[in-house]
Amino acid sequence: MVKPSLSSHLEDKIFEIKFDSGDNISKIISYFPLSASEIQEILSFLHIKSFNGFSSIFADKITTNEWENTKEQIKKKFKDELFDIDDMS
Repeated sequence: MVKPSLSSHLEDKIFEIKFDSGDNISKIISYFPLSASEIQEILSFLHIKSFNGFSSIFADKITTNEWENTKEQIKKKFKDELFDIDDMS
């Protein structure tokens, strides 16, 4: 399934988009909770009137400035830890 192209500032905040068997978006997982305006922007872009499949990996709310300053560290740490889960040696 092809991931929809969102604006770069939104795409950057999204960890994964899941699809159901009918190729409809079933879940959008972000690193941190998205703001109401970000959710509206995504829904508008995807031409969806209502959708309740938003979730986030972390529960903490962070500012845009905090995200911009730490996103590479957060993504790297999260990716490294996910790969380490599979290492059973």
